[in-house]
Amino acid sequence: MGTRLPLVLRQLRRPPQPPGPPRRLRVPCRASSGGGGGGGGGREGLLGQRRPQDGQARSSCSPGGRTPAARDSIVREVIQNSKEVLSLLQEKNPAFKPVLAIIQAGDDNLMQEINQNLAEEAGLNITHICLPPDSSEAEIIDEILKINEDTRVHGLALQISENLFSNKVLNALKPEKDVDGVTDINLGKLVRGDAHECFVSPVAKAVIELLEKSGVNLDGKKILVVGAHGSLEAALQCLFQRKGSMTMSIQWKTRQLQSKLHEADIVVLGSPKPEEIPLTWIQPGTTVLNCSHDFLSGKVGCGSPRIHFGGLIEEDDVILLAAALRIQNMVSSGRRWLREQQHRRWRLHCLKLQPLSPVPSDIEISRGQTPKAVDVLAKEIGLLADEIEIYGKSKAKVRLSVLERLKDQADGKYVLVAGITPTPLGEGKSTVTIGLVQALTAHLNVNSFACLRQPSQGPTFGVKGGAAGGGYAQVIPMEEFNLHLTGDIHAITAANNLLAAAIDTRILHENTQTDKALYNRLVPLVNGVREFSEIQLARLKKLGINKTDPSTLTEEEVSKFARLDIDPSTITWQRVLDTNDRFLRKITIGQGNTEKGHYRQAQFDIAVASEIMAVLALTDSLADMKARLGRMVVASDKSGQPVTADDLGVTGALTVLMKDAIKPNLMQTLEGTPVFVHAGPFANIAHGNSSVLADKIALKLVGEEGFVVTEAGFGADIGMEKFFNIKCRASGLVPNVVVLVATVRALKMHGGGPSVTAGVPLKKEYTEENIQLVADGCCNLQKQIQITQLFGVPVVVALNVFKTDTRAEIDLVCELAKRAGAFDAVPCYHWSVGGKGSVDLARAVREAASKRSRFQFLYDVQVPIVDKIRTIAQAVYGAKDIELSPEAQAKIDRYTQQGFGNLPICMAKTHLSLSHQPDKKGVPRDFILPISDVRASIGAGFIYPLVGTANLLMFFAEINLPFLEWTYGKLEAKYNNGGDSDCFKA
Repeated sequence: MGTRLPLVLRQLRRPPQPPGPPRRLRVPCRASSGGGGGGGGGREGLLGQRRPQDGQARSSCSPGGRTPAARDSIVREVIQNSKEVLSLLQEKNPAFKPVLAIIQAGDDNLMQEINQNLAEEAGLNITHICLPPDSSEAEIIDEILKINEDTRVHGLALQISENLFSNKVLNALKPEKDVDGVTDINLGKLVRGDAHECFVSPVAKAVIELLEKSGVNLDGKKILVVGAHGSLEAALQCLFQRKGSMTMSIQWKTRQLQSKLHEADIVVLGSPKPEEIPLTWIQPGTTVLNCSHDFLSGKVGCGSPRIHFGGLIEEDDVILLAAALRIQNMVSSGRRWLREQQHRRWRLHCLKLQPLSPVPSDIEISRGQTPKAVDVLAKEIGLLADEIEIYGKSKAKVRLSVLERLKDQADGKYVLVAGITPTPLGEGKSTVTIGLVQALTAHLNVNSFACLRQPSQGPTFGVKGGAAGGGYAQVIPMEEFNLHLTGDIHAITAANNLLAAAIDTRILHENTQTDKALYNRLVPLVNGVREFSEIQLARLKKLGINKTDPSTLTEEEVSKFARLDIDPSTITWQRVLDTNDRFLRKITIGQGNTEKGHYRQAQFDIAVASEIMAVLALTDSLADMKARLGRMVVASDKSGQPVTADDLGVTGALTVLMKDAIKPNLMQTLEGTPVFVHAGPFANIAHGNSSVLADKIALKLVGEEGFVVTEAGFGADIGMEKFFNIKCRASGLVPNVVVLVATVRALKMHGGGPSVTAGVPLKKEYTEENIQLVADGCCNLQKQIQITQLFGVPVVVALNVFKTDTRAEIDLVCELAKRAGAFDAVPCYHWSVGGKGSVDLARAVREAASKRSRFQFLYDVQVPIVDKIRTIAQAVYGAKDIELSPEAQAKIDRYTQQGFGNLPICMAKTHLSLSHQPDKKGVPRDFILPISDVRASIGAGFIYPLVGTANLLMFFAEINLPFLEWTYGKLEAKYNNGGDSDCFKA
C-alpha cells in the first residue's frame, strides 16, 4: 500500500484525584500547570506543535507519513469553515452565539482544553458540567435533561466512562442537540442514508477525513474495525460502506482476530488493545488508526504503547480532528436552530370534523371532539418547552420570553374581524374568526392564529351566553373557555378591589391620625433604620421634595408626603365583580362600627369594565404594565390634582397580582388550530379588543406568510374604530385586512324589520325570503364599509349564512357589498361544516392581504379633546354635531389642565345603533350626539366620553332566569342560533 497512516494517541498518566461534588462551570476545568504525566508543562499549543511525552523526544516522520503541519491544516480548515459559516449566520442574527455543553464525569481536563480552545477559535461559547468520576447513570441523565430544556444550549456532548454509555443515557439526549451522533435517531438517519438530516459521529468522520486527505482510496479496501462498540461501531461501518469499502467489525477476543488482521488493508482500533495481543499480528504496510472510545470519555489514549510501522509515528490526529468536527456539528446545530426560529410552515396535526345535520348544540359538538394535548400544540407551532406553563390538559400560558427569542422574526399578516351594527343576538364575529383560521390552517395549509377576548361571566350566565364561537367553528373545550379559563379575570378582580380598599383605608387613616402617626406608619423603623421605598422616593420627587433621608423632612414636608387629601366625591375607582348582581349597583360602604362613621355611597361594576382589564389588553411588557398600573387615576385631591395608584403606594402589589395574567392563554379550535385567549374589555364601555401581547406573539409565531386574525367587539363603528385609533396606536401594529361580518337577519332588521329580542322567537320576516328588507337594510353594511375605508384598509365582507337564508338574499348582499367598495364579499358556512365552509373567505382574505395597506389614524391625538370627540361623532357615526353637558365640559377642562388632553378617545355608547339611541336602526342622520360625562383611564391611556345614557352599569344586569334553568347541577341555555355561542351548557 503506497500510503501508510499509522496513529497512536498518548496515554495520560495522571495521579488519581479525589472526586469532588458536581460542579456546573461556565469555563473549562483547567488542567494543572504543574508537573504530572499528561497534564504537565510539557504540553504546548493544540495546533502546529508537538508535545513531548514521558521525557522522550518524538521520532521524525518518514517520507511516506504526514507531518504535524499537514494534520493541523485539516483541523484549521474545518475550524475556519465553521467560523465563516457562523459569521454569516451572525450577520443576520447579531445576538446569536451557539453554546456547546459538555457533561464530564471525571477529573481529566485535556479534552476540556482542546474543546475550549477550538470553540473559542471558531467563535462559540462552551460550558462544562463537571461531575465526580463515580456519578451514577441517574445523575448523568438528570444533567442531560436539564441541558435538553435549556434553550441557550445548542449542542451537548458526553465525556463519561465507557460503562456509562448505556442506551438509557445516550437516548436521553435530544437528537437535535446530539452533536456526537450517538442517539438512536441520529444513527438511524445515518444508516437510512439521511446524513444531511442528522449528526454524524465526529470520531467516525475524522477517521474517514484523515484517510481521504492522505490520499487513501477507500473503494474496495478491506477495513477491519476492532474493539468498537455501539454508536461508534455503527457509524464507522456505515461510513466505510458508503465509500465502497468491505468492512468487518470484530472484537479483541475473537478467535479469527490474527487472520483478519493479516488480511486487512486498514485497521481501526475502537478500544484499547489488550496486552496479550502482539503487534506482530498487524502486517507491515497496514494503515492503523486509533479512535478508542475512551477518547470520548476524556481518557485520551488507547492504553497501549506507541505502535511503530516502518518508523512512522503519528499521534493526536483523530482526537484533534474529531474535536474540530464536533465544532462543525455545533455550527450546523445552531444553523438548524435559527432556521427553526424563522418562518416555516407548521407541521400541524389538524383534528378531523364529521359534521352532522341537523347541527347539534354547541356543547355537544365541543364535547364530541377530543382536543390535542396543549404541549403538543405548543410544539407544533414553534413554542419551546420552557415558554409555556400548562394548566390541565388543554390550556397553557405562554411566557413573554418568546418575544425576545423571535424579535428578529418578520410579522405575519394582521387581520381584524369586525361587524355591522348587530342585533341583540350577535352576528357571529367570533364564529367567523374561528371559521377563518380553521380554513386557513386546516384546509389551505397556511399558518394562522386566532386571537380572542376572554368572555365575562356576566354575559355567559346572562342572555347572550358564551363567546367560544358556535357550531363547527368553536374554541374547545367550551366550558373551560367560558368559565374561569386560567383565572385572569379573577386576578383583575383581586387587583381592582385591593386598590379600592386602599383608597378607603387611606381616607380613614388620614381622617383619624396625626401627620406624625401617618408618617411613622408609611415609613416605619425596621431594625432601628427608617428608609424610603422606591415608590415613596418617586412620590417625593413628584412633590418637589429632593430628599432621601426620612429624618430630614420638615413638618410641612412630612404632612405633604403623608396626606393625599382625597376628595371622596371625586372617587372614580369602583369595586368590581364578574357575576351579574343588580343589587350591587348602588351600595353604602363604611357602616361598621370600626369605620367610625366614615361611610359613603359606592357601587360595583362588572369586572371587565375595570381599567386594569384595559391596561392588560394594551400593555406590551411587565414593566410597561407596572408603569400603566401606577398611572391609573382613582380620584382627585381637594386641590383638584389627580391621585394615582402610585400615590397610594400599591403599584407593586397590583403588578404581583397580575404577573401571571399578563401571559396569553393558548387553546385550540375544533380542528386543532391555535388560539390565544387573552383580556376581555367590553367594546361599548372600553376599547373592546383582545391583548396587544397575544397579537404580537402570534404574529411572530405564524411567520411572514402567516395570518393572525383578531376580533373587535360589536359593530365596526365601535370596536373597529377603537382597534385602529387606540390599540394600533399603542401597539404600533398595522392591519392588512378587515373582515366585516354581516347576516341577512341583521340587515332585515336595519331595513325596517320587526324588533329582535333575545329569547323571543324570530318573526316570519326573518325566517322567510324578503328581498326588499334585505336591500333596504344594506345601507348599514354600506356605512360600515365606508367607515373601514376611512382608515385605508381593504375590507372583505363575510356573510354569516343561516339555514333560513335564501340564495337570492345571499347573492344580493354580496353584490351590494362589492358595489359599496368591498374588496370581496363571500358567503360563509363554517357554522354548519367547519373550516371547509370558509375556504372561499380565506382565499379572499389572503388575496386582499397581498394588496398594500394604506392605514391611517382618524385623528391626531394632539388636537383638543372636544375636536377628537366631534371627529368620531361626525365621520364614524354620521352625527351632525355633539352636545356636551356642563359636567362633561368641566371634566374635559380638568383633564386638559392636568395634562391628559393628548390621549385618544374611547367612546362609551350603545352598540345597537350608529347613534346614541338603540332603537334607531339603519343609518340615522342629522342627529346631535349628547355627551353626558367624560372620564379618564390614564393608565390604559384613553379618555372615554359617556354618550347619552351609557354608563358602566349597562352590563351589570341581573341573571336572566327565564332563559336559564338549573337541572341536576347543569346550567342549560334554551336558545341557539347560527351566531355566537348562545347555547351554553356547563
